[in-house]
Amino acid sequence: MCDMKTRFEKIDSNNINKDIINEAGDIIKAGGLVAFPTETVYGLGGDALNAKSSEKIYAAKGRPSDNPLIVHIDNIDSLKEISDDVPDEAYKLADAFWPGPLTMIVNKNEKVPKETTGGLSTVAIRMPDDEIALAFIKAAGGFIAAPSANTSGRPSPTLAEHVRDDLDGKIEMILDGGQVGIGVESTIVDLTEGTPTILRPGYVTQEMLSKVLGDVDTDRTILEGTFAAKPKAPGMKYRHYAPKASMSLIEGDIEKIVSVMNSRYSEAKSKGLKVGIMCSSQIFDKVNGDVKKDLGNREDEREIAHNLYKVLREFDEEDVDIIYGECFSKEGFGQAVMNRLLKAAGFTVISE
Repeated sequence: MCDMKTRFEKIDSNNINKDIINEAGDIIKAGGLVAFPTETVYGLGGDALNAKSSEKIYAAKGRPSDNPLIVHIDNIDSLKEISDDVPDEAYKLADAFWPGPLTMIVNKNEKVPKETTGGLSTVAIRMPDDEIALAFIKAAGGFIAAPSANTSGRPSPTLAEHVRDDLDGKIEMILDGGQVGIGVESTIVDLTEGTPTILRPGYVTQEMLSKVLGDVDTDRTILEGTFAAKPKAPGMKYRHYAPKASMSLIEGDIEKIVSVMNSRYSEAKSKGLKVGIMCSSQIFDKVNGDVKKDLGNREDEREIAHNLYKVLREFDEEDVDIIYGECFSKEGFGQAVMNRLLKAAGFTVISE
């Protein structure tokens, strides 16, 4: 892809500059790409109904073309414009969680090109809970295909500067709305095959979904190192969220994690390696490391999630050789945090 001049535009969600938003919308309508903030992470947006735009997204990210894109909409009525088979469950979930960090998979119609869906007959759809995102989607025509705005495989961007680090010169515009709120991608639930099934965990948990729908399953690959042969949702098959350094997670009670981290640090130092440590506030002062990062209170998954990708990118900037991270609870929203950590570590877990 030829280098282009990427515009970097700061925008205030409390006082949205309509001129900038309309210019961003025009870029999309002309087949270009714009990165924009959502409540989860920054997205890389293109026209979801334009096959060539989706191909540009894959090229800019270096993303495998069988990894589906999520279509972002700005109102519930848009569901039936791109699917002729919207189940009742979708409207129940939309009423409960939209706008918000929930993506639903339904059967697509002919308006959505297979370049957007990774060749599948289904489409993933969400309505983000972010005023800048909603204004941008509306200005762009109402259907924005958007994966995270990073180089494929790297930690997702939670700041506009992260987007610039990865995509400057590859896309037309970056809308800078400041740091995002949640910090991990949306929950994805498949509504096309029997019992609704979570394919990617996020802020909207299985318990929350079950209160609306009743029975909800969770795909077994979420916390395992097995990948779908043909991924039905983003993040199911390929290594994601990964820093440049090799990374391992340490599980156990706090005392065990401290002991193993310190012994692994000593071992790595003896080999001349620069060691990064990523842990909770509870053990930060008890562990040794060349570069230590405090993710926050281990009892507060929201704080951990908010800091996670930013910390992983900081390790890249400080050129560590190896990273040791702490395991957290897999319950509730913790499942989403551990899913991202496990994928970032390539499912390498130390349980001595």
